[in-house]
Amino acid sequence: MNILEEIQNCPVEWKELGEVSHFYGGLTGKTKSDFENGNAKYVTYKNIFNNIQVELNILENVQVDENEKQNFIEYGDVLITGSSESKEEVGMSSVVTFVPEEPIYLNSFSFGIRFNEDVELLPEFTKYLFRSIEFRKQIEKTASGVTRYNISKVAFKKIKVPLLPQKIQEKIVQILDKMTDYVTELTSELTSELTSRKKQYSFYRDKLLSFEDEVYQVEWKTLGELFVFKNGLNKGKEFFGSGTPIVNYTDVYRNNKISANVLRGKVRVSPEEKERYGVQRGDVFFTRTSETQEEIGKTSVLLDEVKDGVFSGFVLRARPITKLLLPEYCAYCFESTTFRRDIVRYSAYTTRALTNGSALSKLKIPVPSLEIQSRIVQVLDNFDKVCNDLNIGLPKEIELRQKQYEYFREKLLTFVAEGEYTESRVEEWDNSALIRLLQWVFGPIRVKVGQVVNLQRGKRLVRQQLATTGNFPVYQNSLTPLGYYTESNRVKNSSFVICAGAAGEIGYSAMDFWAADDVYTLETSDNISDKFMYYVLVSKQDRLKSQVRKASIPRLSKDAIDKITFYLPSITEQERIVSTLDNFNTLTNSLSEGLPKEIELRQKQYEYWRNQLLNFNE
Repeated sequence: MNILEEIQNCPVEWKELGEVSHFYGGLTGKTKSDFENGNAKYVTYKNIFNNIQVELNILENVQVDENEKQNFIEYGDVLITGSSESKEEVGMSSVVTFVPEEPIYLNSFSFGIRFNEDVELLPEFTKYLFRSIEFRKQIEKTASGVTRYNISKVAFKKIKVPLLPQKIQEKIVQILDKMTDYVTELTSELTSELTSRKKQYSFYRDKLLSFEDEVYQVEWKTLGELFVFKNGLNKGKEFFGSGTPIVNYTDVYRNNKISANVLRGKVRVSPEEKERYGVQRGDVFFTRTSETQEEIGKTSVLLDEVKDGVFSGFVLRARPITKLLLPEYCAYCFESTTFRRDIVRYSAYTTRALTNGSALSKLKIPVPSLEIQSRIVQVLDNFDKVCNDLNIGLPKEIELRQKQYEYFREKLLTFVAEGEYTESRVEEWDNSALIRLLQWVFGPIRVKVGQVVNLQRGKRLVRQQLATTGNFPVYQNSLTPLGYYTESNRVKNSSFVICAGAAGEIGYSAMDFWAADDVYTLETSDNISDKFMYYVLVSKQDRLKSQVRKASIPRLSKDAIDKITFYLPSITEQERIVSTLDNFNTLTNSLSEGLPKEIELRQKQYEYWRNQLLNFNE
C-alpha cells in the first residue's frame, strides 16, 4: 500500500481549532526605544511571513518588563500574522519546531495557536498543513477589511484541522521534507540566476540613474520643488465595494507602475471628495505606513487616466507641478537603491514604519532632459520584462517548478493542484554591453582608462638578444627602437606607453613589434578603437608626464595611466575622429604631401633663385 492509499484509508477526525487549541496574543504597547536595547528575543511579523518554520538565528530583541513575561512561544505553537494590507497575505503561518532555551515573545501584529496536550499534531506536519492551498483558502475567509485586512479570531477558531495518526503524519512529513529538499536543489540554480539577473537589472538601473558626472548635464531637485503631497481618503468599510475606483495600498506596494486595469477596489464618495482626492496620469503614490522598513515608502506611478478615481488614506499622493518629468521615468527613479535608502533613512519608526509628505519633500532626484529620460525608460522597460514577466525567462521556469512541488504537496494534504516544467535560459551581459548602453542613453560618457582598457606590460629582452636590423622593432624606454628581434609579442596597429626613461611618451606602431618590460600596450575591446586611444593619450600627455616619478630613472606607474579620464563616444564617432586626425597628421607631418612638402619645394625654389642671383659668371 502506497502513502496515498494509506492516507485515504487511515482514520481522520476533523476538529475545529477552538476545540483543540487556545490562542494567545503578542506584546503590545512597545515603542521604538524598546527595540533598541532589548533583554529578550521576539519573533517579528516578517519572521513569520517569510518562513514556514521559526528561524532562531534571525530573531530580534525587545525590552520585556516583569509583568509582560507570559505568553512566550513554545515548541509546537503555530504563529499567525493577524493583520495585513493584502487579503492574500494575511494569516500567514510559521511553526515553532524547536524547544526554546529561553523565553521568546511574539510581536503585537500576530497571535499564537497552542494545541492542547492531548492533541497529537506534529509541528513538522502543521507547518505544511497551515500553508497548504486548501488551508490558506479557509484562513483567507476569516479576514475582513477594506484598505487593511484583519483576522477574526472567532472565525479562525472554527477552521477545522485533520487529526490523523502520528505514523501517517510522519510519513507525510518525510515525503514533503524530501520533496522540499529536491525542489530547493532543483530551483536554487535558477533562483540564483534570477537573483543575479535582478542584481544586474538593479546595477544597470542605478548606473543609469546615478548621474555621477557633470557630462550628463542633470539637475538635482528636491521632491518639494517637483511635487505637491497630499494624504489620501479615509472612509468607513460600509462605503467600500461599489462606486468609483480607488488606489489602495496593495496596488502601490505590488506595482511600480499602475494602469487602470490594475485597480480592483471601489468606494462611494461625494463630488467634493472626488475633487479633493482625485487621481490623474503622472501621480506618484507612496505607501505611508508599514510593518517593515522594506515596505515603507514603496512607490507606484499612475500611467492611465482613471475617471473619478481617488486614493486611499494608507498612501500619499505626490502630484507633479512641473512638466520636467516623464511618469515612466519617475517609476524607475523612485525604486533606485539610493532613493529607497533615503526613504528608509528619513522615515519614522515605532511599532510601525511611517513616512509623510514633509519628510519626502526634502529628498532629491536627478532630472535629466526628457530625451535622456525616454531612453532610460526604454532600457529599463526591456530589463523589467526579462526579470519580472512571468510568461518568459527564469521567473516562469521557477514558477513552474514551484507548481510541480505544490502539486505533490497538495496531493498529500488536499489532493488538488497541477504542475509542469520547461527549460529556458537568459544570456549574460558584459562590460562592453554596459558601455554601449550608457553611450546609447547619454551619448559620449566620461570614463577612466582602466575601466575600458587593459594595460599589458611587455616582456624584458637584453641587448645581446637584439640586432641592429630586422623585421620586428623592440621598444623599451623610448620611441626609438632599442634594436630588432626575431619575434614579435604585439600586433600591428597597437598603441603603447613608455613607462621608464622617456616615461609618458605615447607610441603607435603600424607593424608588429616587441614590447619590452618598460612598455605598456593597450588591449581594447570591440567598441573601442586602438588608434582613438592613441590620440586620447597623446592629448593627455602633459597630465601623464606630470605623474612621472623623478628618480635616477624616471618612471610612470600603471595606476597613473589607469586613472586618466576622457570622453568615450560611440565606435562610429571614434572612427570619424581618428580619420580626421589622421588626415591632419598627413597634412602636417608627411614629407611627400601637405605643408612639409610645400615648404621643401619653396626652399628648393629659394635656393635655385639664390644660386642664380649669386652666380656671377666671369
